[in-house]
Amino acid sequence: MKSNILTDHTLIIDEIDRCIKFHNWSSILSLLPKGSYLVGGYIRDIILGRVTEDIDVDIVVPFNAIEIGKKIADKTESKFIILDQKREVVRIIFNHISIDIANQIASTVEGDLRNRDFSINSIAFLFDKTCLFDPLNGLKDLEISLMRTYSEKNLLNDPLRILRCFRFVSELNFEIDLKLINFIKKNKGKLYFVAKERINYEIQKIVNGENALEAVILLKKFNIFESDNLYEDSFFLDLKKINYADLNQSEKETFLPLFFVAQILDSVSLEKLKFSKTEIAKIKLLRKWHIFLENNNITQLNELDRFKLHQELEIFLPSFIFYLPQNLRLDWLNRWRNKEDKLFHPSNLLNGEVIKKYFNIKDGPIFGELLQYLSKELAYERLNNFDEAIYKAKQWIEQNAPKCD
Repeated sequence: MKSNILTDHTLIIDEIDRCIKFHNWSSILSLLPKGSYLVGGYIRDIILGRVTEDIDVDIVVPFNAIEIGKKIADKTESKFIILDQKREVVRIIFNHISIDIANQIASTVEGDLRNRDFSINSIAFLFDKTCLFDPLNGLKDLEISLMRTYSEKNLLNDPLRILRCFRFVSELNFEIDLKLINFIKKNKGKLYFVAKERINYEIQKIVNGENALEAVILLKKFNIFESDNLYEDSFFLDLKKINYADLNQSEKETFLPLFFVAQILDSVSLEKLKFSKTEIAKIKLLRKWHIFLENNNITQLNELDRFKLHQELEIFLPSFIFYLPQNLRLDWLNRWRNKEDKLFHPSNLLNGEVIKKYFNIKDGPIFGELLQYLSKELAYERLNNFDEAIYKAKQWIEQNAPKCD
C-alpha cells in the first residue's frame, strides 16, 4: 500500500471538504438538487494524495443537468458549455476549475456507479449524507494499485477506456487486472472506432506520465495499435534494455515523450491519429538518421553529413540518443548540453540580410547553399569573427555563383 493514501472514510471526507473549500467552489453545493453526488477522478486523486495542476470535478445530479448547470453558471458568473445535449452533460469553468455536471443514468446511485469505467473511479461522495459510497470496492483497489472494471460492457460503450488503462499505469503506476488484460488483448481493435483526436489526447497523457516507460512497454507488448512492423522494423527498440540514466530529469520530461511515441506508432499511424506536423516531422528525422547510421559508421561520417545530422536534430537530440552506440551517448549528451558547442548547436555569424546587403544576392538556392556553407565552417571552428565570415563568403561566391558571359 502506498504510504500517502487515505484509507479511513472520515479522513477522506475531511480531505474532500478541505479541498472543496481550498479551491473555493463550496458555494456551488447549495445550488445542487437533493441526491447529487461527487464522483470520479477528483475523489480518486484526493484519496491518493495526488496533487494535479488541472482540477477536474465530476458531479452527478438526478435530473435536468443542463438546466441546473445553466443556473449555476449564471449565479456564479461562470463559463457554461454543453458537452452533450442528448445525454445532458455540461461543463462549468469556475475559478479556473472545470466542473462537469451530468444526469444520473441509472435508477439508483449504485446502478450509476456500476456503469463507470473502473472501480477506482466509481467511489461517490454523497452531498446529502456527507458520506462515501463505494459499492465496487474502489478504495481497496486504490490501496493495492489495481486497475479493474466491474463490467467489460462499460469499456465497450467507449473503447477509449481501453487506452485509458495505460494512462493510469503511466500516471498512477497501477497494475492491470488479469481479466482486464485479456479483455484488452481481445478488443484492442475497437479503438479505431474512437475519434482520432481522443486517441491522440490519451497517447499524449501516457507518454508524459511519471511512469510512461512501464505503460509504453505494455502498449508494445500487447501491440495495442496493431502495427505490422513493430517487431520487425529495426527502428523500434527493446525499451527494457535501454539505460535512461544518462538523461537528467528535465531531459527525460522534455525528450522521452517524443521517443516513446516513435516507439509505438509508425509514420502512417501518426498521420491517421492526427499528430501535429511538427511531431511527425521530428519522428521522420529520427527514422531518417537511424537508417543512415545503420548503413554508415558514425565515427567515419564526413563533415557535411555530421553537420547536417546536428543541424536537423539539434533541438531534440536527446530523443535520438538511444539510437547511438552506447559508448557515444554520454559524450554526445554532454556536448549537446554545452550551448557553446558550435557543431552540436549550428548557427551563423552572419544573418541573411547582412549577406544580401554585402553581396547583392537574392533569395534562392545559391543563397541557401551559402548560408549552409558558412554555418558548417563555423561549426568546425574555421570562422572566428565577422571579417573572416565576409571573406569566406566572398571566396565561396566567386567559386560557386553562376558565371554570366
